[in-house]
Amino acid sequence: MLARLLATNGDWVLTVARVVLGVAFFVHGSQKLLGWFGGHGLSATVRTFRDQMGIPAPLTYLAIAAEFFGGLGLIVGLLARVAALGIAITMIVAMFKVHLKFGFLLDWFGDKPGHGIEYHLLALALALLIIVHGAGAFSLDLALYRRLASPERVALHFNLIVPFLFRARRMLLK
Repeated sequence: MLARLLATNGDWVLTVARVVLGVAFFVHGSQKLLGWFGGHGLSATVRTFRDQMGIPAPLTYLAIAAEFFGGLGLIVGLLARVAALGIAITMIVAMFKVHLKFGFLLDWFGDKPGHGIEYHLLALALALLIIVHGAGAFSLDLALYRRLASPERVALHFNLIVPFLFRARRMLLK
């Protein structure tokens, strides 16, 4: 199970998609969690999500964790599929709960009441790419996967299983 979760190849395109998505969401999560990059911090974010959007505090904490820790996970490529799934779910909720009523395009000039779903669809597409294909090159997932699926480990399992099978066969033939 863990090997399937970590499985990826050394594709550079996946690496670029993963790191770009990770940086974007680490910054957004930092705003909400720590007040960095012009954000308001955790208590203000929880209050805003509850009062203005009707999102309960526990779900707000999950969204912030998905953005902050998911962003970090994507940057280093650790459990990238899980991180991308958390971000994808957050984007789907944001699209339908908040942004769909403002249409498709972002509010580039500040003359509309809010942003459309354009950004969310792009983030969702990148997250889906990572969920399906994994973290790509220069990721901890790739390093861990290679360690789990190394020829030495396969040989070790083979050396443990084959004698057992021969013993079982001899016992059955008696």
